[in-house]
Amino acid sequence: MADAAIVGSGPNGLAAAVTLARAGLRVAVYEAAADIGGGLRTQPLFDPEIAHDICSAVHPMAPASRFFREFGLAARGVELLTPEVSYAHPLDGGHPLDCAHPLNGGRAALAHRDLGTTCAGLGPDGERWRRLMAPLVRHSEGVVDFILSGQRALPRDPVAPLLLAPRILVHGTGLGAARFTGAAAPALLTGVAAHAVGELPSLPGGAVAALLGHLAHGPGWPLPRGGSARIAEAMVDDITAHGGTFHTGRAIGDLRELDGYRAVLLDTGVPGLLDIAGRALPDRYVRALRRFRYGPAAAKADFLVSEPIPWADPAVGRAGTVHLGGTHAELVREENRTARGVRSRAPFVLLVDPAVTDPGRARPGRRPVWAYAHMPNGDDTDPVELIRSRIETYAPGFGDTVLAARGMSGRDLEAYDPNDVGGDIGSGAMTIRQSLARPVPRLDPYRTPLPGLFLCSSATPPGPGVHGMCGYLAALSALRHRFGVRKAPSLAPVA
Repeated sequence: MADAAIVGSGPNGLAAAVTLARAGLRVAVYEAAADIGGGLRTQPLFDPEIAHDICSAVHPMAPASRFFREFGLAARGVELLTPEVSYAHPLDGGHPLDCAHPLNGGRAALAHRDLGTTCAGLGPDGERWRRLMAPLVRHSEGVVDFILSGQRALPRDPVAPLLLAPRILVHGTGLGAARFTGAAAPALLTGVAAHAVGELPSLPGGAVAALLGHLAHGPGWPLPRGGSARIAEAMVDDITAHGGTFHTGRAIGDLRELDGYRAVLLDTGVPGLLDIAGRALPDRYVRALRRFRYGPAAAKADFLVSEPIPWADPAVGRAGTVHLGGTHAELVREENRTARGVRSRAPFVLLVDPAVTDPGRARPGRRPVWAYAHMPNGDDTDPVELIRSRIETYAPGFGDTVLAARGMSGRDLEAYDPNDVGGDIGSGAMTIRQSLARPVPRLDPYRTPLPGLFLCSSATPPGPGVHGMCGYLAALSALRHRFGVRKAPSLAPVA
C-alpha cells in the first residue's frame, strides 16, 4: 500500500504526485480515463500524423510558476517554443478602422514579446503601455509568485503587491479603457482579461490581465514542441522514477475505496469531491460546497486545415495566440451577455495555430487549428459553425481551407472532463470571492474537514491554468498535516 493516493491526473494531480514522491512518499495515481494528463492530452483526431491538443494548447505560466521553475521542464527534454508575437487582436474584418483610432496603418494590435516593439506599434498609447507593463516585467518572478500563491503567504518580493494593486483596481474597473486614447491598447488588454471567462470589467479580470499581459513581454506565451502532452509525460516520468504508480481506467466512486492511504488528494472539481466523499463530510461544509458557482463555458472546435489561416492582416499570422472579439466595447458587451446566460452571435474566440510556433505540427497540406468560444454555462450548441464564422470575419476564405472539424459544446466538455462543470474550464467562476476563497472560505483551502483528505484541483487557489501550483500547495499541506514534513522537497531534475 502506498502512503498517498492522488485521484485525477491533470496538471495539478501530477504536480501533487511529483511533490509527494520527491518527499520520499509512496504515491499511487488513479485516473478514470484510459490515458494520463487531463487537460494536457494531445492526440490525432482526423489524421494520424497531425496531433491536436484536446484541452490546453498555450502555456504562459509553465515557464513562470514556482512549481515548473523548480521542476525544470527544459532539463527534462520539454522544449517550450515561444513566438515573436505572443498574441494578436484583430480589430475589424479587414476594413479600415475609424480614423479616430489609428493603428499606424495596421488592422490588428500585436503584443510582441519585445515590449519596446509592442509600444512602438501602439502609437500615442505606447508610453502608457510601457508604464503599465515594464514594472511588472522587472518584478515578474515576484508578481507571478504572489498571484499564484493564493495570497496565503508573505510575498517574496514585497514590491509585487504594491505594483499589482493599483493596476488591478484601474484595469479591473471601467477606468481602464479610459486611460488609453486609441482602440488597440484597450482591446489588447481586454482580450487578456477575457481569459478570466466572466463579466468584464472585473477585478479578477484585471488580475489576469496583469499576470498574463506582462508574461507576454517576458518569458512569452509558449507551447511545447509536439503538444501539451509533453509536459504531462515529463511529470509522469519523474513520478515513476521516484516509485510512483499509475492506475488508468480506474474511476474512484467512494472514498472507502482508498481506505489505508494516509493521505488522499483529489484532483477533481467540487462535484467530484461531493461524489467521492460527500457522505463523510460535515453537513456545514457540504452546504458551503453546494454554494460554489460556475462560469461560462468554453465551447471548443478543432480544425484540420490545408494552409495557414488567411488573415486579412497578415501580421496576425505571426502570433502564437489570437483573440477574436473586436474592440474593447464589443468584447465587454458580448462577454457580459454570455455571463448572463445569453448566447452571443459574436462571442469571444481564442485561437491557436500551433504550426506558427511549432512547424513540426504541420505536414504538407495539413495543419491543426485549435479554438474555443465563450458560451453560456451548459450550452449544448455544436460550436463549429459559429467559430468558423468568427474566424472568417477576420480571415476571409478560412472556411475553404477546412478539411475536417470537430466541435465540443460546453455540455460535451463536461462529459469529457467532469471537472469542467457545464463547460467551465476554470473549475468554478472567477468572481472576487471565488478567486480568493476556493471552494469555500478556509485558511487552508486544500485541507477538508476529513483528516487526510485534501483537494488539489483548480477549484482551489490560485485557480485555473497549467501552473501546477494548486497541486503543489495541496501536497505541501498534506506533508505538513499528515506526515510532519515542513520542508518543501527539491523538485529539480536528478543528474
